[in-house]
Amino acid sequence: MSMAVVKTFAGQGLSAPEISVEVHLANGLPAFQLVGMAETSVKEARERVRSALINSGFDFPAKRITVNLAPADIPKFGGRFDLPIAMGILVAAGYLPDTSLLNIAFVGELALNGDIKPVGGLIPVVIAAANEDIPLIYPGDNDIEAALVSHAARLPAFDLLSVFEHLSGHKKLSSGQPFTPTSTCNSDVGWDDIIGQEQAKRALIIAACGAHNLLMVGPPGTGKSLLASRMLALLPPLTEEEALEVASVYSVKGETLNAEKFMHRHLRSPHHTSSAIALTGGGSNPVPGEISLAHNGILFLDELPEFGRKALDVLREPLETGDVHISRASGSATYPANFQLIAAMNPSPTGDIDDNRLSPQQQLNYLNRLSGPLLDRIDIQVEVPRLPDYDLPIAKPSSDDSMHRVRQEVADTRHIQLMRQGKPNAALSAGELSAICKVNEGDLRFLKAAAKQLNLSMRVFHRTLKVARTIADLHREEAVNRVHISEALGYRALDNLIKQLSSC
Repeated sequence: MSMAVVKTFAGQGLSAPEISVEVHLANGLPAFQLVGMAETSVKEARERVRSALINSGFDFPAKRITVNLAPADIPKFGGRFDLPIAMGILVAAGYLPDTSLLNIAFVGELALNGDIKPVGGLIPVVIAAANEDIPLIYPGDNDIEAALVSHAARLPAFDLLSVFEHLSGHKKLSSGQPFTPTSTCNSDVGWDDIIGQEQAKRALIIAACGAHNLLMVGPPGTGKSLLASRMLALLPPLTEEEALEVASVYSVKGETLNAEKFMHRHLRSPHHTSSAIALTGGGSNPVPGEISLAHNGILFLDELPEFGRKALDVLREPLETGDVHISRASGSATYPANFQLIAAMNPSPTGDIDDNRLSPQQQLNYLNRLSGPLLDRIDIQVEVPRLPDYDLPIAKPSSDDSMHRVRQEVADTRHIQLMRQGKPNAALSAGELSAICKVNEGDLRFLKAAAKQLNLSMRVFHRTLKVARTIADLHREEAVNRVHISEALGYRALDNLIKQLSSC
């Protein structure tokens, strides 16, 4: 038969659309034509496939070869189409029956000697193949990564000849290695070694319980970064579905994901010189940025006002929608970006507003680098003041540290929210607040009067109510009352500082 159709998958954001590799061998002058919106790296498959077939012991057909990657309106890039093209040529040339390509998919880049080299963005491909309930032949060096998709039928291969022997029935490929995810959490970090800062620690617990965004404001050396480093240990482990989403993002980005930490949340801490594109993602073929790599985890921005205004303002939409859409000339992609923002900053460019080195107006100009709409999206703002005493932490055995109790408290509070509404309180929509928060008429009037007095935006009003709901859950109370609302209103440290400087 001079015609063959091979199934494979392209890469388009976190999706992997199915691609049919159509190979046709015709009489005429020897030629190799590849069509179907393929970029340069795909068109170079001509030479890789030719050399791989010859070095694997096959005769390369001296015919006019046409390869079509359909559908033609999906951009194709990378070397992942080498293996399907080679298998299509072998079937079209008569080395294999056309029935050998039924209900099976291929992906992999070929070396000139016929070895199958690893490819990036494999996890979305494995998920797509599993959803279609077909086995996938892929590079053996990608097996640890592919094993994260436990429900897929996986056939890792290391060279072209072994794939040929599998399809011809001479020697079957072994199934991919099994993987059992673990949910162990890091018990090395402590909680009691953080001296003082009880209000900040309380705010950190509330933020962890309800997945609220948090901003810590204080002079240098007061423990803001130390507190942020403990946040990851407070959060419950990922579910397998959430972990697969994160693994897919890392796979598309091309970053190595430690399989032993498959169920662990990630903390990304980009430097304040990072650009807007570094945060959101981009490039000629759009790849994920820091906010997507922090998906289902934490994005920690230290020295928040030192980031560029443009870089910070691109966070506004992902903080609301939980994803980011990137459009470029070569195509577009949508990546998940459901992260928890933890930020830290000094109240003044000199470090402290009480050092008398700048005027109130100069300090206010520094704080005004943060736009109002961005600050509205931060649920909790807490002051981390300088401590009056210079105490050293007392060393404790890890088994005696209260981190274990706090982590369990956070897990129990999250469980209450998941049982009640299926998501953390921070993800509640405005329409769900009245039914879930259960505020009586008098306490609601108190909140409205306070919001009017403090000149809160409607977004902050809703977020304050969500924080109050989390505090009530932390206290295991069914309804939100005035005590919870008062505490939630108290977490507006930066707003208060700006008003204080504005009145000077």
